Amino acid sequence: MRAETQSNIDKIRRSLDLLGQRMDLTTAKHRLEEFNARVEDPDLWNDPEKAQKLMRDRQVLLDKIGTYDAIKSGLGDNIGLIELGEEEGDSAIVTEAEAALSALVETAAAKELEALLNGEADANDSFLEINAGAGGTESCDWASMLARMYVRWAEKQGYEVDLQSVSYGEEAGIKSAVYKISGHNAYGWLKSESGVHRLVRISPYDSSARRHTSFSSVWVYPVVDDNIEIEVAPNEIRIDTYRSSGAGGQHVNTTDSAVRITHIPTGIVVTSSEKSQHQNRDIAMKALKSRLYQMELDRRNAEINAAHEAKGEAGWGNQIRSYVLQPYQMVKDLRTGFETSDTQGVLDGEIDGLMASVLALDVSGKSRADAQAED
Repeated sequence: MRAETQSNIDKIRRSLDLLGQRMDLTTAKHRLEEFNARVEDPDLWNDPEKAQKLMRDRQVLLDKIGTYDAIKSGLGDNIGLIELGEEEGDSAIVTEAEAALSALVETAAAKELEALLNGEADANDSFLEINAGAGGTESCDWASMLARMYVRWAEKQGYEVDLQSVSYGEEAGIKSAVYKISGHNAYGWLKSESGVHRLVRISPYDSSARRHTSFSSVWVYPVVDDNIEIEVAPNEIRIDTYRSSGAGGQHVNTTDSAVRITHIPTGIVVTSSEKSQHQNRDIAMKALKSRLYQMELDRRNAEINAAHEAKGEAGWGNQIRSYVLQPYQMVKDLRTGFETSDTQGVLDGEIDGLMASVLALDVSGKSRADAQAED
């Protein structure tokens, strides 16, 4: 077996190991069994929202497990074909299987990166905000070029793109724009794009054809899922029952049916005083979860506001990426060192490599390539 082929086999095996670890394959298969059992419940669609969420979660899990199994199966099948071809002296079979392994390396690497999108909001839709920096028409034109780049990227991913708001420049381009990008893992992929983007080019608006540097900022936020489930641990609440007050005579409540629930960590207190204690518990618990959910939304909004305040000026010293069109062709991510000379491809939405380089950063802040070189 050729050294290059063995190297591809080793790469695929490493990717499978990492995919299995990040997905926790055993747990994932148990969860899928639970999902399948719940799908068989005839009462599932009594609550359409919960049913739809269950079906979405189940499909995501099915896709992950299916991808892992397909890569593993493809690896085994092609290794078998290579061994068979070598035994029988059939070079055509060997060549075909080696080509399939090369393609499988790319698939495995892409899925390995996708497995990194396991943050709380990574699977959510995303808001994408673009703002022109100082520089008038030049920066406004650059902002519109970035908008076009991201729209083309999103469309290639099969995502839905909705323009939420736009403010146009006085002569050309845009001062600002906000898009909603809808699709699985939209936020997970786009979150790497937050920061200031720098463009160097010969200005089409300068009659002297001088080189100009322009800045625009890109900020990405997750669309908070309204179907978020709030878990309340039993040891975090205190439930008290008491006799609810009411009218006198035959309507006097003689049982302790009213319910008060206190959420100990936050001090939130909710009550319900309907006729049935069971009904009161259910109403009070739903009220508590609604309060906790609102607190979570407020916390996230506070983080977004803090991010707005910490953005800094769209200018020198704050950029995450440089796009140089003159005097040479180069796009370079300043966080990872990843660079490409295919500037037109990048501006046409081919930014997967740039995104992947950021996603592949390990906890030490080194790129995956650097980390592997040190091993």
